[in-house]
Amino acid sequence: MTVEQETMSVETLDEIMAAFNAHDLDAIMAFFADDCTFDTSRGPDPWGQRLVGKDAVREGLAARFAGIPDVRYDADRHWVHGDLGVSEWLVTGTAADGTPVRARGCDLWEFRGDKIVRKDSYWKTVDA
Repeated sequence: MTVEQETMSVETLDEIMAAFNAHDLDAIMAFFADDCTFDTSRGPDPWGQRLVGKDAVREGLAARFAGIPDVRYDADRHWVHGDLGVSEWLVTGTAADGTPVRARGCDLWEFRGDKIVRKDSYWKTVDA
């Protein structure tokens, strides 16, 4: 007898986006596997900064919410195919130093069943 493993869906990605917009770290992290990684859109390496494990990912997301206290992801759409997914969005907010934030971006997702094992984020660079 085999047990059917749950898979990721567009509806679940909508739930993840809602958790991000609520800045609800507990709800967000419930979607991530213990051995997850998050490649941020900025950092010292070509892939940004790689956060490894649930604790590091949670700390990175908490820093994002502290750095852009009113950060919001809107105008989103999602695709899921097997264990891969894509989310497009418009990020807006005001950085802690008062700088306005408004940029298109996307997340590339990898899943294991119904858990996120990799989040790779990209933001457009907006020239002043």
